[in-house]
Amino acid sequence: MTALKYLAGYPDALQQQVRELIAGDRLGPWLERRYAQLHTVRNDRQLYDYTQGLKERYLRQSAPLSKVIYDSRLQVLKHALGTHTTVSRVQGSKLKASREIRIATVFREAPAPFLKMIVVHELAHLKESDHNKAFYQLCTHMEADYHQLEFDLRLYLTHLERTAA
Repeated sequence: MTALKYLAGYPDALQQQVRELIAGDRLGPWLERRYAQLHTVRNDRQLYDYTQGLKERYLRQSAPLSKVIYDSRLQVLKHALGTHTTVSRVQGSKLKASREIRIATVFREAPAPFLKMIVVHELAHLKESDHNKAFYQLCTHMEADYHQLEFDLRLYLTHLERTAA
C-alpha cells in the first residue's frame, strides 16, 4: 500500500480511490480536465496586486500587507505552501509591525483556483491565527469551494510528487 502523505488525514476508502487513479495513470488527466485554466500571476508584483485585490474585497478593515512574494525555499525549509508572518521593528519610540505573505513557487505554475485557495488561506490568517471553525468560515466566505479546492490541491501535489520521482 502506497503512502499518500498529502492525504494522510483522509479516510482509507478515499485514499484507496486515489491509489486506483494513480495506478491507472488517470490522476493527471483528471486534474488537467478539471483545472485546465492556469493563472497569469507570474512575478511578485503581480502576486502582491492579486492578493491586495482579494484583501480589499473581503478584508478591508484588516492590517495592511507590506510584502507578498513567491518563496522558493518554503517547501524545503518550512514544510508549508504559504506563510503569514508579522515582523515587528522598533523605529524610534514606536513599534512598527509589517505583515508578509510568502507563497511557495509551486503555485507560480499551478492552476488558477489553487493559487486563489492558498492566497485566501493566508489572508484568513490576518483575522484568525489558528485553524479553527472561524478560520475555515472566513476561508469559505472568500472562496465558496475552499474545502474542495484544498482536497484537489492535495491531489495535485500528490501528482506532482509522483511525476517528479
